[in-house]
Amino acid sequence: MSAGRLLQDLEERFTHAVVAFLDDDGYPMSVATAFSVQPERDVVVLDTVAGDAASPPEDREVNVVFSHIRPQPGQGYDERRYVSLWGRLHRTDGHLELVPERVQHWDEQEMSFFEFSERGVPQAHRYMEQLSRETGRPVKPRLSAGWLFLRATRLPFLSATFVPVALGAAVAASHGEWHWWLAILTLVAASCVHLALNVANDVFDTASGVDQANVNPTQFSGGSRVIYYGLLSMRQMVLIMLGFYAVGAGIGLFLAVSRGFWPLFWIGVAGLFISVFYTAPPFRFVHRGLGEICVALGFGPIMTIGAYYVQAKAWSWEAIYASLPVGILIALVLYVNEVPDRPADASAGKRTLPVRLSKQTVIAAFAGAVAVAFGLVLFGSIFGVIPRPAIVALAAIPLALPVYRGLRASYEKPYALMPAMAKNIQLHLSAGLLLTMGYVVAIVASHISSSPPAFLR
Repeated sequence: MSAGRLLQDLEERFTHAVVAFLDDDGYPMSVATAFSVQPERDVVVLDTVAGDAASPPEDREVNVVFSHIRPQPGQGYDERRYVSLWGRLHRTDGHLELVPERVQHWDEQEMSFFEFSERGVPQAHRYMEQLSRETGRPVKPRLSAGWLFLRATRLPFLSATFVPVALGAAVAASHGEWHWWLAILTLVAASCVHLALNVANDVFDTASGVDQANVNPTQFSGGSRVIYYGLLSMRQMVLIMLGFYAVGAGIGLFLAVSRGFWPLFWIGVAGLFISVFYTAPPFRFVHRGLGEICVALGFGPIMTIGAYYVQAKAWSWEAIYASLPVGILIALVLYVNEVPDRPADASAGKRTLPVRLSKQTVIAAFAGAVAVAFGLVLFGSIFGVIPRPAIVALAAIPLALPVYRGLRASYEKPYALMPAMAKNIQLHLSAGLLLTMGYVVAIVASHISSSPPAFLR
């Protein structure tokens, strides 16, 4: 909105002005007063304030703020907006006139609070740099070590690793192969690679300018942004990334030596290759619209068959088949989470599927992929490809409905889409855990009876 238009609307949108200034002793002062606007002159006319001590100066810059906020009991606030003008006052006909020299404004109806905050990050960096120069010591944002680790690694997303590893171990246990300590080592190794991938995404998204271009990050999309915010340096994040990769690869090599070198070696290489080059050059798979395929493979067949092989020292088509619904559903988590990032991704050359496809196609593809995932569960359970109790995973289908409705209703509204993104994560986790639980039921049934009923095996 132009400065002229802002001045014209002041009297309609605000009831009073607050003048902030430094008094003669250098102390900050602020006083409220009535105002009017002469838009043809681009002038704001302020009523004078009684008392010399509270009277704004005419020889120094002052800040005149117009603000509005509506409390919502039990919820917070809405209708937040303000206009902030800077300039010098001139006394005319018993009033104070301000010709604005600088203008800053925000209206929640035009820009969400979260986007407003993100757009202020560069200004915050400049402010802290100025404070650093003035104080002679570094001034930077801080976060407690625990919360910083949680944010930098995006630890809660490890559910994407737990599900395929647990599923692979469950399939092996149903075949009579179970070693709990190997399952724990497998989970630790896979988790380290996953955390390294999360950190690597931030490193390369910052380097490519994606994070800087994204002014609508959400709780589930946009990365951790710890480098962009200045919470950690690029060097620190690279070291964290390399540390996680080193631990994951080290445990993986131990498992390969212990349980069958070449098969596990190549499974590990495939997983590391996808993890590193998901966002890293020269391949940058996610930039080429291949992110969903990579995620489906990495958090589906690769992790599941890897966990199975560690237990059984053999291949299993059943494990691969069982991993397909899990792989599809975790790919849909990425897919939906990319929707709010479309403008930033497109501007930075990150051509994800939601960037390439229309809204209608994205939504239809989501519905189709969900149908395929649960169709595989249904088909596999009925025809004995996977244990029949695994059909219980179909109970997660209702979780897909609010995601579908959320995409249709809030496709262009990042923060309104957040409940759908959360439900989509629950969809993957619930379906994966129920699928694994189906294997557990079949295992228990086989231990209780040498010939359990058909529906329990």
